Amino acid sequence: MLWLQRAPRRPPVSRSSATAIAAAVSRPRLASAFARLPKKDTTAWSAPSEHTYLPMSFSHSSLSAANRFKPTANIQGSSCYHTSHHVAPAPSDYDTANSVEARKYLKTYGLLPPAVQDFDVQKQRCLAMLESRKTPIEKYQYLSVLKNSNVHLFYRLFAENVKELMPLIYTPTVGEACQRWCELYTQPEGMYLSWADRGHLHTIIQNWPHDVEITVVTDGSRILGLGDLGVGGMGICVGKLALYSACAGIHPLKTLPLCVDLGTNNEELRNDPLYMGSRTPKVTAEEEKEFLDEMMAALTEKWPGIVIQYEDWKNPFPALERYQDTYSMFNDDIQGTGAVILGGFINAVKQSGVAPKDQRAVFLGAGSAGVGVAKQLTEFFMKEGLSEEEAKKRFWLVDSQGLVAHDRGKLADHKLYFARDDNNGQQFKTLEEVVEYVKPTILMGLSTIGGAFTPKILTRMAELNDRPVIFPLSNPSSKSECTFEDAVKYTNGKCLFASGSPFPTLAYGGEDLVPGQGNNVYVFPGIGLGAILCKAVNVTQNMVYASGEALSTSLLAEEVAANWLYPDINRIREVSIVVTRGVIRAAQQDGTDRELALRNLSDEEMDEYIRRRMYDPFKVHEEVQEEIRDLANDLKGVASNKNAGRQGTTNGIIHGRL
Repeated sequence: MLWLQRAPRRPPVSRSSATAIAAAVSRPRLASAFARLPKKDTTAWSAPSEHTYLPMSFSHSSLSAANRFKPTANIQGSSCYHTSHHVAPAPSDYDTANSVEARKYLKTYGLLPPAVQDFDVQKQRCLAMLESRKTPIEKYQYLSVLKNSNVHLFYRLFAENVKELMPLIYTPTVGEACQRWCELYTQPEGMYLSWADRGHLHTIIQNWPHDVEITVVTDGSRILGLGDLGVGGMGICVGKLALYSACAGIHPLKTLPLCVDLGTNNEELRNDPLYMGSRTPKVTAEEEKEFLDEMMAALTEKWPGIVIQYEDWKNPFPALERYQDTYSMFNDDIQGTGAVILGGFINAVKQSGVAPKDQRAVFLGAGSAGVGVAKQLTEFFMKEGLSEEEAKKRFWLVDSQGLVAHDRGKLADHKLYFARDDNNGQQFKTLEEVVEYVKPTILMGLSTIGGAFTPKILTRMAELNDRPVIFPLSNPSSKSECTFEDAVKYTNGKCLFASGSPFPTLAYGGEDLVPGQGNNVYVFPGIGLGAILCKAVNVTQNMVYASGEALSTSLLAEEVAANWLYPDINRIREVSIVVTRGVIRAAQQDGTDRELALRNLSDEEMDEYIRRRMYDPFKVHEEVQEEIRDLANDLKGVASNKNAGRQGTTNGIIHGRL
């Protein structure tokens, strides 16, 4: 059988060169030259050297009769030993679904059990092993090992079990993974840049071995609702990029999880002997800016087209404002959250029966996420015909001190935009008081206060509205303002519900009610892929808004009929195509796209283009087989040319072989 192998990184030593070296060693006059080569350390056991030579005096006749019939090394034709610069297979090459030919080509033949198993058998084994793990964090660890040892199998498994595996790969399980990152650490995943590395970031980034299209970067200072977790924040970057690959088809090898270690204000972490980050307090805002300036320049110098997504920063606004007009970057906490809520919100407003101008939204939580969402929804009201002033008056924000109002005292800068000036000097200290004062149609939570939407508040929302909109958006599930079951129970099944974390289907009134989940995964993969494909110089606000608007149109007719606010998560790749198209069209309208040929594609052609560009773990084996076929055809062509050349000519007469 013909054995085809991938070409090594460096050309192997030729047979003629190896022969010359072997011959040279046996020549006494060159012995002194070779004696100057470094001597091999023989104080410890080592593998045999690549070249093994017999003494000149050796002959079979010198063997004793007793030893003559014992097996000896195969030395036939071993006047030289062909040196091979072996290229180590990638972890993804060790796939039991690879054919025998593929294994030989990838140099994994003999390194795997002999049987070739299809995905159904692999899936059966993986799901059984997953089931044997008793806790979510144990399941997370198994999936992490699988992703790093057989990446294509991991994504095939994910593609067929999206709803079941997503909570294990990302929220809520990733929260515990981040909290225990240093305790559970087993293998490198991603890149760490520390404050001590400043001045050398460009050099360090060169160590990353792959081309990169997108990176997720965090400083770990505000992971989900769990606070400052330092370098444990790497888990968020790893999980987020797994979703980029699974949901939008960005190739796993073209993603970079990046954690910047700028110190931590979590004293418990600094005193933990297992903590793997810098044991120093967080740097100042000015020092952070200096560091990020260097980092952003280094990333884009190494990979000019890279899309940079910021994630889980305690104060994300300065970086977003500083870099969004210079780099292709966005912040998912502010912009992505706002976009995904926009998608569900558009559908909720339609189903509520209340005109946009009459909507009243109370937000519990006035941090970066809350303000980011409110600003996205403000844009929706403006597109519905309201002025900016009228649109922002549709929102009442509540923080730990009550209603955010100008006359309450000094406010953080980011809260000023939505601060009320029509409260007539009244100060409302609790959410319950604000609900009674505003009589909202919409209740949203981004507070990370579990159970903040009490039975009394939920009951009151049902009394005020035929279809109250209830969006408890905090992550993880333990921080959710209410559960799906409570929302349904205390609104008598009237609510239009979406949460940030997943909740199970609920049997109520003879029906199975499916909760909506305003998971950012509906939009951020499409934002990233859209920016990559159209080569956007910036991720504009119009592109972010378009992602949410496109999401609202992605529901199937039967999903709309069932009053769903979001599409079935199992269709996430098809949804991502719709979102990606919307993002690209917005970039084209803003003139920030550089892939100008895409402007000529119809929507149907654009969808097909996006689909073809997506990484498909089910087609990887086909690509390898195609590569083998192409190489075999090339070799046949070379052989044919050699045979043709052997015909030769003498005095103009062609001589061929009989």
